[in-house]
Amino acid sequence: MDVSEASFQIIADLLEARTGQHLTESRRWRVNSALAGIFRTYGITNVDQLVCLLAAPPTTAGGADLAQEVVEALLNNETYFFRDKPTFDQLPGEILPELARRRRDSRRLSIWSAGCSTGQEAYSLAMLFIEQAEQWQGWHIDILGTDVSQRAVAAARSGLYSQFEVQRGLGVTQMLRHFDETARGWQVRDEVRRMVRFSQANLLGPSPGRMPFDLVLCRNVLLYFDRPTRSAAFNRLSSAVMPDGFLMLGAGETVVGQTDRFVPTSRRASFFELASPAAAASLQKIA
Repeated sequence: MDVSEASFQIIADLLEARTGQHLTESRRWRVNSALAGIFRTYGITNVDQLVCLLAAPPTTAGGADLAQEVVEALLNNETYFFRDKPTFDQLPGEILPELARRRRDSRRLSIWSAGCSTGQEAYSLAMLFIEQAEQWQGWHIDILGTDVSQRAVAAARSGLYSQFEVQRGLGVTQMLRHFDETARGWQVRDEVRRMVRFSQANLLGPSPGRMPFDLVLCRNVLLYFDRPTRSAAFNRLSSAVMPDGFLMLGAGETVVGQTDRFVPTSRRASFFELASPAAAASLQKIA
């Protein structure tokens, strides 16, 4: 069933207000399928009826809980272990060794996985360090994963994955080394979980955890923002990265033409550094 223009706009405004994500016309087709579970739960059949429930006082069927359910249903939590492997492989190949050189005195690294979804990216990072244990012996590694979705963060904290989820991006050797098979699914082992902490946070909200970070991964998040919101997100990210740290975006994302806060790194796809004051001023003149 088609979604009426008025109802679509109300749902889109709710998503944007809660998460900053812009529900474009190109994503309109998936609204009904994304909300199908909510329709069944509340005994309704379309978005117009859902909007009526959302408008009801909080003490009735509508209210804040339903609004959060709608937002959660519309979020895209697509992820998997070692996602976009050719890009991810640049971390142990180039980025982490470079950070190791830059932090050899403090022997501390802090990493933020922003928009971590159900945790696969953050756990993949932890696995990298465990698999290179000799290189990182004596180092303090802190990995923080955040997501706007309460449901995704709860799943990430549990560290429990289905057979389908654990097979996406992992080889058999990695599965057996880092997971225990249980009656409920595949459980991330404690040595991996100890390296990672998770928190619910909006990329556009207050900065999470201890700042700034040596490495920030924000992959395939900015795709869902409109241009002004994306600019605000880059401003937020620029305050989250150490002056000599790195920002990692998704394979289809870039800072070029989007912000003057970051510049591409040489010979490293998807990785960016803070622009120097002179470079930022030059970019502003070009824009």
